[in-house]
Amino acid sequence: MDDVCGLPSGGSVRIAARAAAPGGAPDDLPPRVVATEPAVELIRELVARHGPVMFHQSGGCCDGSAPMCYPDGEFRVGQRDVLVGELDLGDDDDEARTSSPSSSRVRVWISGSQFETWKHTQLVLDAVPGRGSGFSLENPTGKRFLSRARTFDERELAALGEFPPPAGADMDV
Repeated sequence: MDDVCGLPSGGSVRIAARAAAPGGAPDDLPPRVVATEPAVELIRELVARHGPVMFHQSGGCCDGSAPMCYPDGEFRVGQRDVLVGELDLGDDDDEARTSSPSSSRVRVWISGSQFETWKHTQLVLDAVPGRGSGFSLENPTGKRFLSRARTFDERELAALGEFPPPAGADMDV
């Protein structure tokens, strides 16, 4: 997997966080979700302000299909929603990571119908200047989250097929 995300403008942004491999999966399984440096910086800012957060990538409503950031647990995940991954943001403070290993993990969900449309792509969570129009936590910051995508190659798709992501019905959420 690349360490950068190509942009439509021809530039690129470094990938700063990747979803942890699901239980039982090899560590080299391609993550279904990654985050760019600007996204990770904004997520850390929001966590410092609001505590743990989660994302839901919907297929419409509010801000179109923008990823929405909520305080963890304040968005009711549906039975058909799919957990595309838990971003591992790491933590510069080893003591904080030891005392609360989940503090650096951010769950990223997508609606079941959206997942069916996008299951052949890696969700790239990015942040750009601007304001969204939804209920996402970043609204007052002057930045907004943006979804980008990278198409998985055939080898990656085959590997991912061995480890399908769980749906809300499969988890205690």
